[in-house]
Amino acid sequence: MDIQLEKKKGIRKKHIPYIAGGALFALLLGWIVFGDHSSTLKIDARGISIGTATADRFNDFVRVDGQVQPITVVQLSPEEGGIVQEKVIEEGSPVRRGDIIVRISNSQLDLQILQAEADLAEKQNFLRNTLVTMEQDKLSNQNEKLQLELETTRKKRAFQQQKKLHDESLFAREDYLQAQEDYELAMQKHVLILERIRQDSILRSTQIDQMADNLDNMRRNVLLVRERKEHLNIRSQIDGELGLLDVVLGQNVSPGQKIGQINDLSDYKIEASIDEHYIDRVRNGLSASFERQGVVFDLVVRKVYPEVREGKFRTDFIFTGERPDNIRSGQTYYINLELGQPTEGIIIPKGAFFQSTGGNWIFVLDVDGKKAYRRNIRIGRQNPQYYEILDGLNAGERVIVSGYESYKDNQVLLLE
Repeated sequence: MDIQLEKKKGIRKKHIPYIAGGALFALLLGWIVFGDHSSTLKIDARGISIGTATADRFNDFVRVDGQVQPITVVQLSPEEGGIVQEKVIEEGSPVRRGDIIVRISNSQLDLQILQAEADLAEKQNFLRNTLVTMEQDKLSNQNEKLQLELETTRKKRAFQQQKKLHDESLFAREDYLQAQEDYELAMQKHVLILERIRQDSILRSTQIDQMADNLDNMRRNVLLVRERKEHLNIRSQIDGELGLLDVVLGQNVSPGQKIGQINDLSDYKIEASIDEHYIDRVRNGLSASFERQGVVFDLVVRKVYPEVREGKFRTDFIFTGERPDNIRSGQTYYINLELGQPTEGIIIPKGAFFQSTGGNWIFVLDVDGKKAYRRNIRIGRQNPQYYEILDGLNAGERVIVSGYESYKDNQVLLLE
């Protein structure tokens, strides 16, 4: 007789794989539906810098380093070339306007002076000889005039006698006509000599004026050449300090060559190079300041140079108040240049993250500080200390401001 076996209740061994597969499927389904799919990276919390977004005043300024320079620099350049014979004053010495700094010799200029003086002497001698000749011609003309006047008087008297005799029929008509013709010819000659004397006088006066002008020009030329001799002494144009003298004895210098400079120490300016990023915002009249030994000194932008070199443009600042007592040319001051008025907003400390993100996103820590999530933000202005946040952060949120070079494209950071 067959016996019917009772089926065992519960989970059997053969059911375990199916149950495990179902559980795994459920976990996978839950991870797909509810899980965090962001790429995650574990980092050491001790190696990062954390900043806090705060609602505060944003001061719109940039910090630049500037060097003290004399308010005016006058270049030393010879007007005449030559050989350096003597350095009268050394670098760093005080000078007064008109002081001789360098003496130069020029033998070619000496020859030009001698030639100009010789030409002047020759011209003067020629003028004297010409005047003597003209005076002799004038006297000769006067003598000829007198002779013709005498001849005209005699011819007139003879003509009058012949006319009287002719009228009384006591003399031949031919003699009368000859006397008349002789008298008329004498009168015509007298008119001609008067005209010649007048023309000679005009010509003589013109020639004398021209020669006198030429002589004056030659005299001025000699004076100018002699002044060129004086220009071989290079003098200071202002009161100040000889800041540079780049010549040696025996050196051949050319006209216009820069050989040194005079510094006007009556006042100072500060010359700074600023990143071209700010070239549209820096203009004349902007305020600036720097601190020296606990005292703040005020400046103002006097000149902005438009040329950009190696990513920077040059700017000059001048003092609007007191100067430091120990100010010297070449000193470096760190200047805060105000670019705009302070405004209220959200700010975060500056950090190396900006180089990787361009200010477009940042890692924001959660409340417990164990995780940091990538978030898009918008950065406005910046100063040496803070970034201005226009969108994406709230006051009190903490962010990672150190460099992101090793984070790649991870969306979540686990801080350990």
